[in-house]
Parts: sequence; C-alpha cells; structure tokens
Amino acid sequence: MGKCLVIGAGGVSSVAVHKLCQNSEVFTEIMVASRTKSKCDALKEKLKGITKTKIYTAAVDANNVQELVEIIRDFKPDVVLNLALPYQDLAIMDACLETGVHYVDTANYEPPEEAKFEYKWQWAYKERFEKAGITALLGSGFDPGVTGVFCAYAMKHYFDEIHYIDILDCNGGDHGYPFATNFNPEINIREVSAKGSYWEKGEWVETKPMEIKRVYNFEGVGEKDMYLLHHEELESLAINIKGIKRIRFFMTFGQSYLTHLKCLENVGMTSIKPIVYEGREIIPIQFLKAVLPDPSELGSRTKGKTNIGCIISGIKDGRQIDYYVYNICDHEECFKEVGSQAISYTTGVPAMIGAMMIITGVWKKPGVYNIEEFDPDPFMEALNKWGLPWKEDFKPIKVE
Repeated sequence: MGKCLVIGAGGVSSVAVHKLCQNSEVFTEIMVASRTKSKCDALKEKLKGITKTKIYTAAVDANNVQELVEIIRDFKPDVVLNLALPYQDLAIMDACLETGVHYVDTANYEPPEEAKFEYKWQWAYKERFEKAGITALLGSGFDPGVTGVFCAYAMKHYFDEIHYIDILDCNGGDHGYPFATNFNPEINIREVSAKGSYWEKGEWVETKPMEIKRVYNFEGVGEKDMYLLHHEELESLAINIKGIKRIRFFMTFGQSYLTHLKCLENVGMTSIKPIVYEGREIIPIQFLKAVLPDPSELGSRTKGKTNIGCIISGIKDGRQIDYYVYNICDHEECFKEVGSQAISYTTGVPAMIGAMMIITGVWKKPGVYNIEEFDPDPFMEALNKWGLPWKEDFKPIKVE
C-alpha cells in the first residue's frame, strides 16, 4: 500500500520495524535511517526472508534538515516515523514540511540545553502543516500515546464529562543490573530527575522531584511504590478532554534505582551542563549514557511484566463513573516475538499503529494533532490485533 521512512535505530525502532514488517499489506516498503547505518543494516538482516516488506537502509544526521530532505526526496515515503531523540523533532518536522510528507512521533520536543519538554514548539507548526496539506501526529507511543487514546475512548463511550485522570505506569521487570534504564538513559534520567507537576483547577502545580509517593497494587505485578512526575500528555489532555479538573502521572521506581540515581546526581553525573575534561568539552549525562547498559540489549535478561493505564472518573447521565483501562505486557513474551523488552515493545507497537492510521487515511487531516484528537476506536481495535490487548475495570481502586 505505502512506504514509511523510519528515523532512528534504537530499541523502540527495532520493535516498530518488526511490526511494520508484520503488517506488510500496509507497509510494502520501509527505509530505516540513522546516524549509525550499521544498526539499520543489522535490523534489515534480522528480518531478511521473514517479511514481504522491502527494507532499505541509509545513514542520516537527524539534526540536519537538508540531509533529511534529501533522503525523503530520494525514498519518497508516504509517512515519516520519527523514532530518533526528542531533540530532533523540529528538524524532522521541518524536513516533512519542505517535502510535503506526513509526520508521526512518540515523544515531544525537548531542547538539548534544558530538561524541559512541552508541546509549544510543535504546536507552533499547526498552521504550516495545515497549509501544506499534511498531518503531524504527536505522541504515538504508549505514554504519551495509548494513554491519550484510552482517555479519548473513555470520553467517547462512557462519559459526558471527565473530571479526574490518573495515569499509572508500572514496570515490574527485573533485568538483573544494579542500575540501568529501560529506554534512552539520557532522556530517562532527565525526565525523572526534573521537578514534578500535575494539572489541577486550570493551573499547573509544581512539586519537588519524587516528592509525592503513592503505593498501588498492580494486576500482574503486585504492590509497587510510584511517584508523581511531570509528563507530556498531561499538557494536551488538559486541553482536549472535556470537563477535566485534575490530571496526574505516576511511575513506579524501586529503591535501588532511586538510590543509584541520587548518588549520580550528588556527584554531578546527571548534569546537562558542559564541563571541560582533559581539554575537551563533555556533558556528564551523555558520558553516563555511554557507560550504562544499552536499553536495546536488556530484552534477553528482563523478566516480569508492565502494567500501564488510566484511572478515569467523571459523569455519565448525571451519575458518577469510575473506569480503569490498562494493558499488561510480559517482558519475556516480547523478547520471544521481537527480541525486545516490554518498555520498547509498548512504545514501538503504537508507533507502527499511528503510522498505519495515517498511511491508510483512517486518521488524516492537515495540521498538528495530539493522538487523543482522533477517533480512538480504530486505534483501540489495532492494539488488540497487534500485541497490546487492553482490559477494563468499572470498579477500580482509585489513587488517593
């Protein structure tokens, strides 16, 4: 049916490419492009002979708009799937504008020099994408991504107004390392060491990092400590969900992870400010990333499950409704299928589905949109088909 250009060759990209190739009726040709072409080639070799999808590879600097434009014009994709770093979102969007190609990503833009991620930079492209007649789909991962679709589905089918949303992200997996991150270490550490915040009564309430802790019993995982973080989907859901009064995001962390992170913070290893070392300027967190285990290689040793979902409360026909929709994903099952742990799997599958929604025209309208602004039903159906089945609970235990 169509062609997809995938930018990036990390753990999420590996999952997404596997899924694109499983869906060869929609994705007849794909190109995987990254700064390190050997990673793209290795991925192509892994899928050789087990898919009808034609796979091409290329080297590209995702910070270089002109390089991106050239590769897009050469391959002529119907959609660009951005699975590179959040720092590179705007360059890739610029290239899509210049070439008139639809755009999909999984995480919003973050400036390299500041640990601050918000949608204002990408939302500013809305009019230009409208004029170009192309679609930019923002946040087609799990959180953001599936969590937004969950909220839109709840709004469509079960609520007249949604008042409260708690997004709960639990990873009950064990990889056996004293300290490692389940996705890009630099992005992960910047995210969890930043100040927390939640949206309530029309304004942002800021908290100290890891200041607010709750304990929750997750199906398939058990009781876990979880901490309030700022997360990007809060920003768009606060605008797009009718009647909202409060939105919070919680993520689970074990004590060993938190202890190691605090030690690294105390000695300056999580800093994003450049320092001079032996006559060279380096950024400590980027050096730390280089010495930590590669998240894409954790799959073979990770056991346990994830449980990610939304507890939603509101009104339907004048009655109070509580609703919990969630997915449970098994790390070992993910590795058997695509050679990945569940964190990459839960992001890579929705990335493919988002690209599928655009390339098939199921979701296609000019402009820049967050995922909850589209009809959730076809996406929810696709989650069940492509490996992320969801569950519903109409009597959930709510977070205090």
